[in-house]
Amino acid sequence: MSPDTVVSIGQKALEMTTLLAMPVLVATFVVGLIVSVLQAATQIQEMTLAYIPKIVAALITIFLLGGWMLTKILDFTKEIFVNIPIWIK
Repeated sequence: MSPDTVVSIGQKALEMTTLLAMPVLVATFVVGLIVSVLQAATQIQEMTLAYIPKIVAALITIFLLGGWMLTKILDFTKEIFVNIPIWIK
């Protein structure tokens, strides 16, 4: 296996990780921003108030997009396993 192949596989793995993590990160970022603005406007500085909406947003995002995420990771895994004999030559 050449170093270029290893770098290519690593790059694809990082791209897949970013693609799968991005929806959850964006959802929690948006919810956190909204909660922060509301906390600043109402002057409620309760720290636990920021965590619960973020957790709920992350769970909802995973519930809604979990099937797509699972399909993407399974396709990537199948591609890796199918190509192992080609890369070992």
